[in-house]
Order: sequence, then C-alpha cells, then structure tokens
Amino acid sequence: MTEKTKVTKRKHDAFFRWLFADTNHLKILLELAAKVNRDVYELLSAVNLDTLARIPDSYSEVDDTGEADLAFRVNVSTGAPVLVGVLVEHKSGPDSNTLNQIARYIHSVMKLHIDNRAFDGIPTMAIIFYNGKTNWNPLKNLEDGYPEFFHGAVLPYKCTFVNMADIPDSDCLACEDVEVGMGITAMKYAFEPDKLLPALLKFKDNLGKIGRERYTCLLHKINVYLKEYLNEEQLKELEMAFVSIGQKYGFVSAGDVFRQRLADAHAETQRVSDALNKAETEKLETARKMVADKAISLEKAMDYFGFTKDQILAK
Repeated sequence: MTEKTKVTKRKHDAFFRWLFADTNHLKILLELAAKVNRDVYELLSAVNLDTLARIPDSYSEVDDTGEADLAFRVNVSTGAPVLVGVLVEHKSGPDSNTLNQIARYIHSVMKLHIDNRAFDGIPTMAIIFYNGKTNWNPLKNLEDGYPEFFHGAVLPYKCTFVNMADIPDSDCLACEDVEVGMGITAMKYAFEPDKLLPALLKFKDNLGKIGRERYTCLLHKINVYLKEYLNEEQLKELEMAFVSIGQKYGFVSAGDVFRQRLADAHAETQRVSDALNKAETEKLETARKMVADKAISLEKAMDYFGFTKDQILAK
C-alpha cells in the first residue's frame, strides 16, 4: 500500500464507542449493516448474536478517544462450545495504517484464558465502519494489488468495510432504538450540515418514546460530537430545535426554559441597542456633512441634531 495519510485522533470515536459499546445497540447496527453488506450478513448467519459480549477495556493502547474501538466475543450458531471474535473499528477519514492497526489489536486482545493459560488466534471478523466525506476503502488496496485467488488469504483475519452512508435513512428512522437511529444519522450527515438538521428532526416523534434522562444524554452526546463539524450558527440552530422538541414532550426543565428566555431577551436587547447606535451614528454623520458642506451653520447643527460642538467637529 502506497497511500500515506496523516491521521489525527478525534472525539468522534468517543461518540461511536459510547453508542456501540452497548451490545444491544451494536446488535442493531450489525443487523442494519447486514442489509447492505454481504459479509456482515454471513457473519450474523454464522453466530448467535444473543451471546454477544464485550471484551473489557483491559488493554493499554486504547483510551476513550480510541485508536481501535470495540472488541467482542460471540458463540457460533451451531451450538458448538467455541467462541469467535468481532472487532468493530470506526473511521471518519482515510488511514493508511488501519489494517496493520487491526492486526495488532486482534493479536493483543483476541485471547482465551483457560486453566491460567492464554490462547491466541481466535477466528475474528473485523468490521470497519466509515462515515467520512471522501471516497475511501482500505480493502480496495488489497484487491487492486493481489490476484483474486489471494483476496481471502492476505490478512490474518476476516475483514469487511461498511460505509455508514449506505444505511438508508428509512432504516434509521424505523429503527426500534432511537439512540441508534439518531446516532447513525448524525454520523452519516456530520459533513453535510444542510442535510443534517432535517434528517435529525425526522426523529422528533420517536423521541417521545424515551424518558427525559435518555433524551438529555442522547442530545448532549450528539451536540458534543457535532461540535467538531458544525459552526456556531449551525450548532445554535440544532440546539434550539432540540429544546423545542424537548418542550413538546416535557423533557426540558423550567430552568432550561427560563435560561433560554433570558438569552432570547438579552439578544433582543442587544439587537435594539445596536439599531439605536447605528441610527445615532448615521445622524451624527449627517450633521458633520451638512456643516462641512456649509449647508447649515455649526450652531444650527448643534441645536437641530442635539450634538455638542466637539462631537460634530471630532474626526
């Protein structure tokens, strides 16, 4: 692989990890991905998804912002007493080191401890979930560089790539879990602010199905995540929309409403003040111009416009 891309750790991984560290949320994500990705579909056919369990974060290489994301073990669907690994990796931009990173991660994490002995080499499927704005797929490099016969043998693990943009909006909206549906939608349109707010607002009826605590946590996490991609004006519009939805379902406290009213009143006061200052400035400029053009005497300008001699003559 010749691609060289500088990669910066971002807070997006913290949002992805928060949402999909929950095995119930991950099951839904995998089921949605299976509709658009053959490999994920076959994986779900080969395992018992009800046995999915997260591997605890006992490894030192991964922090909350994540270099690698989430690791799980799951039983095979045949009923045999064996486990396989599922690695969920999230990227929002091209990273030439992704496949090597996954290989190191699998080697360090995918172990079984039996009778005080660690056994490496649990068969593992790595799924790269991508939501970037550029066209990128690290597996294409392998396909382009090797004959088709070797495609399944190049990596020491199975790997597939899911562009989250391929998951239909309709599937997200119909999702039984609002957090998952809105979370995927926020990631899909993080780079397209014009489409983001309309897409998120489609969930306003669904938000009534969750309680105040879940609602508040979800919207806070989405706001923190999107601060990396949206400007202040766009964030303000999003926050106001969320407040409006929260008021509809009684999820916004009286204190929140009061603070918002204070903020609105302050904004209106500032707007009026700015308008008055502008009018006064224009009035002073008119007085100065009339005196300079000798259209009116200084004394009459002072009397007519209400300014002092120093104000009119100041430069």
